[in-house]
Amino acid sequence: MKILRKILFPIVPIYYGITWLRNIFYNKGVFKSKSYNFPIICVGNLSVGGTGKTPMIEYLIRLLKREYSIATLSRGYKRSTKGFQIANNLSTAQTIGDEPYQLHHKFKEVTIAVDANRQQGVLKLQSLKKPDVILLDDAFQHRKVKAGLNVLLTPCNKLYVDDITLPTGDLREPISGAKRADIIVVTKCDKGISLEERNRIKNRLNPKSYQEVFFSTINYSEYIFSNKKKVNLSELKATAFTLVTGIANATPLVNFLEEEGYRFEHLNFKDHHMFTDAEIKDLKKKQLILTTEKDFTRLSGKIDMHKLYYLPIEAQVFESEKFNSLILNYLISSN
Repeated sequence: MKILRKILFPIVPIYYGITWLRNIFYNKGVFKSKSYNFPIICVGNLSVGGTGKTPMIEYLIRLLKREYSIATLSRGYKRSTKGFQIANNLSTAQTIGDEPYQLHHKFKEVTIAVDANRQQGVLKLQSLKKPDVILLDDAFQHRKVKAGLNVLLTPCNKLYVDDITLPTGDLREPISGAKRADIIVVTKCDKGISLEERNRIKNRLNPKSYQEVFFSTINYSEYIFSNKKKVNLSELKATAFTLVTGIANATPLVNFLEEEGYRFEHLNFKDHHMFTDAEIKDLKKKQLILTTEKDFTRLSGKIDMHKLYYLPIEAQVFESEKFNSLILNYLISSN
């Protein structure tokens, strides 16, 4: 894949030019963005996958759910259905997508919807559910909807300023697209990241005067979960297990488990991987499987519940009081 990306380098200027021109047309009003008279928060990125969008959506849900009725809207990547769908008791990872299903499984009180047409999805949510706020998941490039607040994520170990556009790099659009963000969050930082390092990264990002920059890390749960039980993660130190991941970047999880002294083999698949019958057959032979919440949505029901567990994670934002205030003040000013 790395060799192919290098071969495709001559296409980079073409892709760059097309996405840059598209943004210019939206900025100039040639292409129309629709604004709304109710709060919409967009969580997205400039690069493809692995920036921590779902943990950030979950963070916002936890912050807001006591005071506001919330709906999330995403396209439902790799789902088997078409058009607008609201998660219900019959929904699966196949019908609405693994990440929306993960949110639905965890937050029953939140309306979880999918629609590739974000304008249509927003209008249907307002007509059917009338939520106080809509969280747009992975919609930074979907400019037909003009969010009231844009939260842009970039991983600490691969800042968008150090990348180039597809197909050789991972950026979906030029770095200049970051200007649309109101808040920039540097994700997946080490817990002990120094103030000096944060300032260095902030200088690299060179935010505009209207932009706030925050840093976040990932907290791993002390417990792992199956469909039926909860077990202390530390109990896994007594046995070897198989780690199965189908996410964009499994390195932080692998590093965490290795640093904590766990013994495991790692089976790494592509992001949103749909497991084949042959792969499921091989996994069934494993004694104990640990996976991510997202992968659990695709494996649950296919592997013995007594040997399949997932490890929950949560985003932790440094300077959380200031970050939370910005989010809450936006909602207050929008009502």
